Amino acid sequence: MINASDLRPGMTFQYDGNLYVCLDYSHNKTARAAANIRVKMKNLRTGATTEITFGGNAKVQRAHIEKKKMQYLYDDGAGMLVFMDNDTYDQIEIPSDRLQWEINFMKPSDNVEITSFEGEVLGVQLPVNVSFQIIETEPAVKGDTATGATKFATIETGYQIRVPLFIAEGEIVVVNTTDGKYQGRA
Repeated sequence: MINASDLRPGMTFQYDGNLYVCLDYSHNKTARAAANIRVKMKNLRTGATTEITFGGNAKVQRAHIEKKKMQYLYDDGAGMLVFMDNDTYDQIEIPSDRLQWEINFMKPSDNVEITSFEGEVLGVQLPVNVSFQIIETEPAVKGDTATGATKFATIETGYQIRVPLFIAEGEIVVVNTTDGKYQGRA
């Protein structure tokens, strides 16, 4: 058990039977009242973000999240994504509905980091920037070059991003997996 006042951004903990990661923390002390700890936290199982205020002497259970490098193999077509442990070659399946955002940025044979807690798979952590080939985009129209003009382009996973007008089909671009935005050419 740790005091709620010891929580810092990035720490994982258990509270009310759920698993959370601390996103933001503030310590509030008023003149006569006891200290309060306000924590913005994300539920690691559902992805919901909430804020809660703990009393100064509240305790939470520390949670140790395991991270393991695995290779994404394929989507089995029945709603499961298959991953392989790079060391033991064991395979695990994760329901695709739990990775709806992440699947937009995973190609077969990509290495990702699988997070788990006491044997329960929580999710996938992707690299921040990943390179993709543009498989479809509309051609740029001459004279249509206002400042910051963009167009839609489809990357090899089928996800659509906005890219500058000069990007053509077949080019390799870097995409940020956090917000799904174009970062530049690879």
